[in-house]
Amino acid sequence: MDGKLAVIGLGSIGSMALWQASRLTGSVVGFEAQSPGHARSAVGGDTRLFRMLYRGRRDYYPILQRSRRLWAELEAESGQDILTRCGGLSIGTVEGPYISALLETTRINGAEHEILSRDAMAERYPQHNLRPDDCAVFDPHAGALRTDRAVTAAVAAAQANGATVVTDTPIASILETEDGVVLTSRDKTWTFENVIVASGGWSQRLMPDYLKAATETRRIFLSWFVAKDAAEFSPEKFPVFIRISGDRSMYGAPSVDGVTVKATLDGRGAPTPAPDTVARSLTPAEIAETTDTVLEFFPGLFPNIVRSDAFPDLYTKDGNPLLGHPAETRRIYCATGFSGAGFKMASGYGEIAANEALGKRSFAGLDFVRPGRFKTR
Repeated sequence: MDGKLAVIGLGSIGSMALWQASRLTGSVVGFEAQSPGHARSAVGGDTRLFRMLYRGRRDYYPILQRSRRLWAELEAESGQDILTRCGGLSIGTVEGPYISALLETTRINGAEHEILSRDAMAERYPQHNLRPDDCAVFDPHAGALRTDRAVTAAVAAAQANGATVVTDTPIASILETEDGVVLTSRDKTWTFENVIVASGGWSQRLMPDYLKAATETRRIFLSWFVAKDAAEFSPEKFPVFIRISGDRSMYGAPSVDGVTVKATLDGRGAPTPAPDTVARSLTPAEIAETTDTVLEFFPGLFPNIVRSDAFPDLYTKDGNPLLGHPAETRRIYCATGFSGAGFKMASGYGEIAANEALGKRSFAGLDFVRPGRFKTR
């Protein structure tokens, strides 16, 4: 045996699983095809939104609560600012489907929030140009997660706890045996008692066929704009936001470099043939829709994209992650398929994956993420 646990992929979820596993055993190895936090994975793009207000499944709320505490623990261990606590805004049509669904879930969970009218928004957050029938819901615990810092800090913390990290080593295949799981990369093999597959858009090749059929790699693109007055878009004055107003939708984060502001179209992930072939440049249609939306939503931004990029991520058919052992395995654990919405809960997901893969603890109430839901007879 080369160890008790291998974590394949040290990106958003894998880095956190490695960190959490290193707290449970001194015999864990992380494998990364490139290097932790590399710019071509779903980690790229500087920031991701953290928010406690979530529409739809109430089951995410306990994971968000735990993730919030774990982000603070990672900051304490690393000494780095990982979660910039600036609050968050959910903006949409009054009594429209987005705000109604968000408030329904929020009230069920009892999450702290404040409803802001259009007039209140104009006074507190004049950076946003709301439509006459828009309102906002403020989340005081939201913020911007610094993705590259989070991943590198988690990997460094794991190494400080005794974990081993193997970089520039793509895993081509995994094979479960009676005694363990055999990993193959080029002409080298390793055997571990258990394995976590957390390689995002690159996870499909390591999956059983029924999970391959239930997932697809999609391209996510991001865009940034220059502020006319950068101080007005600083974390102290400009919370993270998600806006779904009629036919337009956008999300973004405050300026973390003192110059540019992330403002990106929401829900535009499109299927891509392979994670290695994602088109990094935006299409003319993507540019036009993005700039038109910014022109309406943010009069304080110059409506010209000054930076853009695109990244791969693995999506499931129902938009919920794959977290658990596939039905036919007991040593291979899936922690992938987070469908463009995993980073906010990555620390919590990593804790669940590490504990369950090592057999230390199981978690109830997670049937909606278990891989077996896609298994048919």
